[in-house]
Parts: sequence; C-alpha cells; structure tokens
Amino acid sequence: MSDSEEESQDRQLKLVLVGDGASGKTSLATRFSQEAFGKQYKQTIGLDFFLKRITLPGNLNVTLQVWDIGGQTLGGKMLDKYVYGAQGVLLVYDITNSQSFENLEDWYSMVKKANEESDVQPVISLVGNKIDLEHMRTVKVDKHQRFCQENGLISQFVSAKTGDSVFLCFQRVAAEILGIKLNKAEIEQSQSLLKPGDDSRSHTGRARRREWIHSQGQQDGEMESQRQIERERDREIGYTPPLFLFFLLFSTCGKPNPKN
Repeated sequence: MSDSEEESQDRQLKLVLVGDGASGKTSLATRFSQEAFGKQYKQTIGLDFFLKRITLPGNLNVTLQVWDIGGQTLGGKMLDKYVYGAQGVLLVYDITNSQSFENLEDWYSMVKKANEESDVQPVISLVGNKIDLEHMRTVKVDKHQRFCQENGLISQFVSAKTGDSVFLCFQRVAAEILGIKLNKAEIEQSQSLLKPGDDSRSHTGRARRREWIHSQGQQDGEMESQRQIERERDREIGYTPPLFLFFLLFSTCGKPNPKN
C-alpha cells in the first residue's frame, strides 16, 4: 500500500469537552494530547484546540480534534456553533465539586439543542475527573451512573493529574463513534497508558495507598490526643487506679523473700 493510500485510511473526528470551569477539561485534553499536566489552573477563555493521532483496533488511524470549551461560555452566542457537528462530546465534571455535577443538566441540554438539526447525533460520555482525590469525593458514584442510564451516556472516571484512564476515555468514545468494539485486553492496556519515567504520573493504587497511610497517621494522632485528654481529665478528678491493678503488680513482682 502506498503512502497516499495509507493516509486515505485515516479518519478525523471532532470531540468537544464541555463542563464547568475548573472541572479539569484543559488538563484532560493536555494529558491526552501532550502527556503533560499543568499544576497551576489557567482559565480557558472561549475555545482551545488539541490534536492527537491514535490507532484503533484493525490498524485504523484516527486523528482526534479536541475542542476545549471554556466553562464560562455556557449561554454564550458562539457555544452552539462550537458544539455543532461534533461526533463526540465529553461532559466533564469534578467528583469533589457537587455543583459541577448539578450543572451538567444545563450543559447536556445545550448539547442536545445545538445538535437538533444535525443528521447524526454525537456520542456523549459522562466523565468524572479527579479520581486521584477519591477521599474528597462529594458526587456519589450511583448519581453518576443514574445520570448515564437515564440519558444513554458512556460512563467514565479519569484522573488528568495521574493519567489514569485518560487515553482509554478518548479511545472509547472514538471507537464508539466508528462502531469498533474494544476487547477486555485493549481496555486494560489503555487504562493507564502513561509515559515511563514521569514521576508526576502514578497509578491510582499508589495514590490510594499514600492516602491510606496518611489517614492511618491521622487516626493514630487522634487516638494519642484522646489518650492525652483522658490523662489530663484523670489528674483533674484525682483518678485512682482500680484495685485489681495492685494485685496484678504484686503478682508480677513476686512475693517477698522471707530470708531477707
């Protein structure tokens, strides 16, 4: 096959990221397209673009045009034009911010309205971001799943910070658009497709282990503080140890030697 014939096999898809500001849309797009994560939040004004070429099963090359729409554009005059013609839409929210989830109703209504006259309706995925902050979650998983079931959405959870399931998120949407079935092995391989040697990218399991160790330390500290409070209280009320402690001390030390 010649180079021109091979290039003709490439497909181009337009994916749009929508959701509240600070939900992590830009971080998600940056992680996917550039394998990077910016630690400082920068608000997207209007619109930003990202490109990424991926290969789907069957050796199908697909170029994804990722449109990152600023969270403040909801209700703006250009918003429906940004969304119109998209083959895929990612509704992104922050699992630690319940308001960002509640506002998805408005974002979803906007997406449907913008595509009313479109011949083909976009594939829509609900994306819960920041799963590295699972211990701070305010949006319950069952609420997420219920929203997906009621509206026929693809359910996904990711961490733009650690990279967990980010590639899989975009891959699943692209595959769904093109009618390609991903098998279990392909899904598992894509779930944490990270660049080796980048310390900023750790698996969620490691993050959770650190969180568990941190929480254990907090619990130990709280227990020690409680014991200190009890000791202070005992001193204030003139606490006397139970009588059985004297017997225990006597039995431990042994009986006096009659020869002495």
